[in-house]
Amino acid sequence: MAVITVTPQQFTMVHFDAARIAELASDVADRVGLPADLAVTVEVDEKVPLGRTRIASLDPLVVAVQGGAFENAKNLRHLSDHSVVDVLGRIFHRVADRLDPRFADAPDDDGLTLQQATAWDAYAVGRCEQAGFTPQKQRRLYHFRNRHGFNDVADRVFERLWSAPPGSLGWADIQAACDETAAGRESAA
Repeated sequence: MAVITVTPQQFTMVHFDAARIAELASDVADRVGLPADLAVTVEVDEKVPLGRTRIASLDPLVVAVQGGAFENAKNLRHLSDHSVVDVLGRIFHRVADRLDPRFADAPDDDGLTLQQATAWDAYAVGRCEQAGFTPQKQRRLYHFRNRHGFNDVADRVFERLWSAPPGSLGWADIQAACDETAAGRESAA
């Protein structure tokens, strides 16, 4: 079981529980297959109601989360277990990928293009569904189409990424998917 640390330990601006986030994060890490001895710090910026998340560091592993990413949209400033699982499932799959030599050439999170990020997300969140999580596939498809095109090529690529078995793709496959959708956009123009 991965060793999870959540900061801050006490939230003052939102009604979040660090122990509950750590419990959910530990379960997600196990279901994703992160190494049992991996130390993970989840840094929550409770002052920011936006939803950006990123891998701030791989060694040591630090996941930076803006407070809005974990927030219950129907009960503002309160924690949503579903949001924690959804966000960390995607991020932890990306972490697992970054630990895989087939992703050695992947740019850091800040260096990803919008197309690369959404293609990688489709692969990561598709694996979340395969692991028994309940992501919103239609929301992800719409987001993918916004970045890759509203056409049959983009839809086929999305389905291929979404349904790919865990461990079956590498960075070259994500880049090839982006190249394929770019060619589809050019031929449609």
